[in-house]
Amino acid sequence: MRYHFSGVAGAGMNPLASLLRARGHAVQGSDRAFDQGRSQEVAARLRGLGIELFPHDGTAVTRGIDRFVHSTAVEADTPEMRAARALGLEYVSRPRLLAEVVNTGVPGVAIAGTSGKSTIVGMLAWLLHEAGVPATVLGGAALVGDGPGGCFRAGPAEGPVVAEACESDGTLVGYRPAIGVVHNVSRDHGEVETLRPQFATFAESCGRLLVNARCPEAAALGRRFKAFTYGDSPDADARLRVSSAGPDHALGVLRVEHHDVTLKVPLPGLHNLENAAAAALVALELGVAPFAVEVLLACFPGVARRFEVLGTTPSGIRVVDDYAHNGEKIRATISAARAGAGRVVAVFQPHGFGPARFLRPELKTLLPRLLRPEDRFCYSEIFYSGGTVAKDLSSRALADDLPHELRCGYAPNHGAAREWVLREAQSGDTVLIMGARDPELPRLARSVLDGLLA
Repeated sequence: MRYHFSGVAGAGMNPLASLLRARGHAVQGSDRAFDQGRSQEVAARLRGLGIELFPHDGTAVTRGIDRFVHSTAVEADTPEMRAARALGLEYVSRPRLLAEVVNTGVPGVAIAGTSGKSTIVGMLAWLLHEAGVPATVLGGAALVGDGPGGCFRAGPAEGPVVAEACESDGTLVGYRPAIGVVHNVSRDHGEVETLRPQFATFAESCGRLLVNARCPEAAALGRRFKAFTYGDSPDADARLRVSSAGPDHALGVLRVEHHDVTLKVPLPGLHNLENAAAAALVALELGVAPFAVEVLLACFPGVARRFEVLGTTPSGIRVVDDYAHNGEKIRATISAARAGAGRVVAVFQPHGFGPARFLRPELKTLLPRLLRPEDRFCYSEIFYSGGTVAKDLSSRALADDLPHELRCGYAPNHGAAREWVLREAQSGDTVLIMGARDPELPRLARSVLDGLLA
């Protein structure tokens, strides 16, 4: 079959395109990021796999395409979407195609939750590959050292499939995994009240369900659907006992069926220990030995832009690149940074105008409670990826929402954000560059480190 991927540069799209090419299908795609000269490393990798890339203008959408796959980030009135409808092509959203792949896995494993999915899937990609368990793994963030794009490991068509199942577009309801994880449920992309029915349908559809007992929403689903529970809770079936959450790594012990599995994670934060607990349980289900889990997790290289430490200056300023883009993720990232820093100097770029409007009231109350008097925080201007959206808000207004004593900064562009950090950072600080979607954020973080080293 021939597939066309509209928006193929996306972190969820390019792993799927790569998988279908690896399974012998003809695959082509387009993305406006490529047309704008961005994400060229992703483009080169896709071409190297034999995936043809075309301009994102509709000309590549022809009757020769069997299935037209579109990212949920691609608007309905783009030339490609109009062309696909006019030709009557089979129209498949990325989440629907991903669910098809998971549901035919032997077994299929879906990792759900509003936070931690990419790290859990990345840990599983690492554990399964290094332990020699052949499996297909599809996630939204590559392992550190794998280059840009999403997480992809090709496995046999008749083997296990592990994938990140996202709630952002309401498509959790399409999964029928043999093993499902609900790691947490919090305010992200929508209010918790609107997310509950979707997570409940997902939970009910899982052959075996694992839930994080420390998250009230996930624990409630666990009680309702008789799930196996894990986490830092005395009532958990697999209880996590935390020894240390920082500053450079997290350490704990997971009690599984009368055996202790030591989790030493080279990432700080309680949330990363919980991520490791979920990954360890799934790895054990898929045949990885407990001892191998312990040894391999200690060597985990990390996931790109998930508390990725780019470097530390001679004066002890640590620069961290992180994907945090909602209230819970920002709280977890800043809390983890504080464990190993005298001060936190943070830049946050909202990942779109809709998300900025949604987050505004939450961040207005969260940040004054979270930041210490000595910490510094700066809003970078809202990321715009193109398309039709109401650009009716500025990060300057978000900065003005915060109390004067926080001295919140505002940066109209990445150059200004870099200069703000260079003015503010002091010996022993941890500098955080936070935000999603913008492929230039890693470049900003490295530019900040270079400036501090100069």
